[in-house]
Order: sequence, then C-alpha cells, then structure tokens
Amino acid sequence: MGGASKVLLVGLRIWQLICSVIVLGILASFLHRVSQAGARRDGRIVYGVVTSSISTFFSLVFIAPFLYAFLAFPFDFVMFVMWLVLFCLEMTRTGIHTCSAPWFWNYWGFIWGGWWRRPVIVNGPADIAYSGCSQWRTVLAFSFMAMFAYLISTFLMNPPS
Repeated sequence: MGGASKVLLVGLRIWQLICSVIVLGILASFLHRVSQAGARRDGRIVYGVVTSSISTFFSLVFIAPFLYAFLAFPFDFVMFVMWLVLFCLEMTRTGIHTCSAPWFWNYWGFIWGGWWRRPVIVNGPADIAYSGCSQWRTVLAFSFMAMFAYLISTFLMNPPS
C-alpha cells in the first residue's frame, strides 16, 4: 500500500466519522423527542442509531494508519452493507416525496416540531410547517455518503491477490 492510499484511507476514515456522527446526532435527538412525546419508536430510526454508533466507534478505532487498520477491509464491507440497508430503509419510508410523504408529516415532522404538545389536526406537511424537513434530508444525504465512503475504503484496502 503506497503513501497516497494511506493518506486517502485516513481521509476516508475522517469522513466516515463525520458522516456517522452527524447521522447519530440527528437521529438520537429525534429519539429523545419521541421519548418526550411518549410515542412509539420507529425500528428504522433505532437501526440508524445503532449503525451510526458502531460506525463512529470503529472509525475512531481504525483512523490511525497502523497495520490493523489496513487489515480491516472485511469490516468495511460489513459497514457498507449496514449503511446500504439503512439508506434503503430510510428511503422506503418517504420515497421520492421526502418531506411530503405521510410518514414524514404524521411521525417525523409531527414529533420534531413538537406538534404533539398542542392538539392539531394534520392533513399535510403545510399543517406542521415542514418541521424537521432539513434534518431528515441531512440524515438521508449523510447516510448515502457514509455508505459510499465505506465502499471505497473496502476496495482501497483490499490486498492484492
């Protein structure tokens, strides 16, 4: 493994750490709001917190360019698959409608905006003022970027046969 690929790998690890911390922060904040509301926890959101937590931990462990970090390509592939599953689960929740999907305005936006504190009849996203739309899009975007960062690091570290 050459010097350039070692530098690229450390850069990828830093990017994986950034992506996973952003996703973890937003989803954990949402789960806190869900617990305040006394609502049920969506299993997909819990899976996102677990995946981003594992990713954060192992990004920190493998960030230093030691020998064990370069032998972690099987783990990178497993993390790629976990992030792929997470991204697919998130996308099937809202589809192409993102912030105008019924799940968004009945669950994510309703709880994110704190609309459960005051009675409101929600007929669409305009009723909740698109609460949490940018946060949901951020989770989708950084999940996608983390997935590809793990895919690239899998191929970058795979030893030649």
